[in-house]
Amino acid sequence: MTQNPRLGHEQDGPTANVPIDRIHLNPYQPRKTFDGDELATLSASIREHGVLQPIVVRQSGDEYQLIAGERRLRAAQQAGLADIPVRVVNFNDQQVLEAALVENIQRADLNPIEKAQGFKEYLDRFNMKQEYLAERLGVDRTSISNLLGLLNLPPEVQEWVRVGQLTLGHAKVLKGLRDHQRVIMLAKETIAKNLSVHALEHLTKQQKNEAAAAAGSRPAKEIVEKTAHVQAIEDELRQSLATRVTIKQQGKDKEQIVLGFECNDDFERIVRAFRKAA
Repeated sequence: MTQNPRLGHEQDGPTANVPIDRIHLNPYQPRKTFDGDELATLSASIREHGVLQPIVVRQSGDEYQLIAGERRLRAAQQAGLADIPVRVVNFNDQQVLEAALVENIQRADLNPIEKAQGFKEYLDRFNMKQEYLAERLGVDRTSISNLLGLLNLPPEVQEWVRVGQLTLGHAKVLKGLRDHQRVIMLAKETIAKNLSVHALEHLTKQQKNEAAAAAGSRPAKEIVEKTAHVQAIEDELRQSLATRVTIKQQGKDKEQIVLGFECNDDFERIVRAFRKAA
């Protein structure tokens, strides 16, 4: 695994060959699915050449927990190997999840939903902010925020993104919509008609303008679409303040930030957060 300098941990631990049956899978692995054909190809290569790059593990008594290299481990099992080369490192739980995320991001193994779920698990489990995770992984914070927004999509739409029926571009367009039934309907139409991202954007805007015109609201040409940047700021404020946040775009250079609160205590907490940041 290519070392990420931001991790700064002991990735150059000792190497050894250990029995495969003493290695347990990583419970923090963000990748949930493995392509059967890819595993078969890798397994055939391992039968002929062996495992050329050690997997990364941490020791727990006489057993080992996998940190990185699950695909190699699975392929080695399929190839019938009894043992496998490992690099043993001394990682805590947080470092384990960081390493698993880094490996999958660098190898482009994760689909957008798996990435989003991995990021969310890390942030929730270790009570970290997006900026910290971005620094640890060496990625842009806006990218993390945009991916986390995918988890607000209806479950069936998330599944279509996960299996590749919808692209990340399609998902970014759909996550900006609040009506889940409309999101599902547009997702189904996108898949059925094989719509491009541009075509989906056009269809979404057209439907929104038609609905506004029918309701007698502002003329369609005055409707302002939220950009991905504005949506990312919305997501960041929502997580930072732990409350409902809506940025209303009312026209060129005219916007409002609307904060929601449930009670006076909630209101006071938000006010304290603003005063602390001032």
